Amino acid sequence: MTALTRRQALAMTLAALAAPGLAAGQGLDRRPLPRPAPDPRDILARAALPGRVAWALSDGLEPLSLRQGAVPLAPASTMKSITALYALDRLGPAHRFSTRVIRDGDTLILAGGGDPVLSTDDLARLAQQLADMKTAPPTRFMVWEGALPTLAEIADEQSDHLPYNPAVSGMILNFNRVHLGWSRVGVDYQLSVEARAAANSPRAYSITAMPGDHADLFTYRHDEDREYWTVARSAMGRSGSRWLPVRLPAVYAGDVFQTLCRARGLVLPAPTVAQRAPQGQVLAQHDSPPLSELVRDMLRWSTNITAEVLGLQASGAKDLPASAEAMRLWLGGLGQGMRLADHSGLSEDSRISAFAMTRILSGPGRELNLSPLLRADPLETGAAVAAKTGTLNFVSNLAGYVRGPSGREAAFAIFCADPARRATSIGQEMPDGVATWTQAAKGLQADLLTAFAARLA
Repeated sequence: MTALTRRQALAMTLAALAAPGLAAGQGLDRRPLPRPAPDPRDILARAALPGRVAWALSDGLEPLSLRQGAVPLAPASTMKSITALYALDRLGPAHRFSTRVIRDGDTLILAGGGDPVLSTDDLARLAQQLADMKTAPPTRFMVWEGALPTLAEIADEQSDHLPYNPAVSGMILNFNRVHLGWSRVGVDYQLSVEARAAANSPRAYSITAMPGDHADLFTYRHDEDREYWTVARSAMGRSGSRWLPVRLPAVYAGDVFQTLCRARGLVLPAPTVAQRAPQGQVLAQHDSPPLSELVRDMLRWSTNITAEVLGLQASGAKDLPASAEAMRLWLGGLGQGMRLADHSGLSEDSRISAFAMTRILSGPGRELNLSPLLRADPLETGAAVAAKTGTLNFVSNLAGYVRGPSGREAAFAIFCADPARRATSIGQEMPDGVATWTQAAKGLQADLLTAFAARLA
């Protein structure tokens, strides 16, 4: 959609919102007068949340309540609301990502199509299709990940071991995560590394983990075809598990697919990474759910890799900064004054003001019917709310739509941040004090939503 047609659509939306309603009746109204709406400033003063709090409430015509609404702040995962709109507009709600198995002479290629929700169970079904064909074993087996740019991680300021900051490529498996489990056996530990899914959880042979005596929680390195993790013994206890990010996604997917095929009687050679787009006969194919479902689940579960894949696919750019800038330009005048560095909000470099967020929600958000895709009442306030949360260390945000008792609806954004503590905790998993601060920020947001709903009575 061009910037011109978007401005026209936005103007039509605002004109519709401005249409006069029915005139009020002239008779006496003996009902009790409504109680005045709580003053957001009083709520903020009582909360005494350390740091900065900005908000905006807008019905699409004018701001109804503002506090530091023009100050650019880190959007965190509320950025995914913008990404959802961008992908829906550029790709369409019916768009699907395809993973194919292609035969080119004596070479079998597992060709990733950028499916962000491909699972081990999906690969198992592809392996079964091949086995049922009784196809001759190939002499070469390759994995192609070039449908999207290959990025070592989403945000380089995050710690290596955080599962929500994996590599991105056109070949994605289990959100590019691997499951690590451990238990004490005698005086040491037994570790397992699995490509875990609901029905199939084969060992990931290309990824190894072992206990270590280092001070850091994890250490990590990789070579061309293997990843190596060590886990601090001092932090392991008797047993435990967690997800770890995958940094070599094509190698990981090829390793898992080889195991799944072997279990079904089809022996594949060791996988290598293909350098060019595959050609040949498509033997099997798996399609993702439609984009509308991917967007809904991304907004509900806040999956970073899904957001980056949707944004990269929509822009066609070669890296995240260029792709994020393409998304900002897509916003036209609504994008002025903001800085976007990715599509998930994980990057420290993005900045959006609360009022700018409400303008996007009031314009493209209503045009593309975003509200039903957002989570209903994520803070469990009891108010009629559909919103996206956004959380980083000492950043807690909420943006979406709130409806008052009269049925009147407005877009809102509430951005909370403690910049000093944020600066010293970037990339850490659970810094001291963050849980208490985040809980207090969410309490403030819930009280503000109650006041916003009353304002719309």
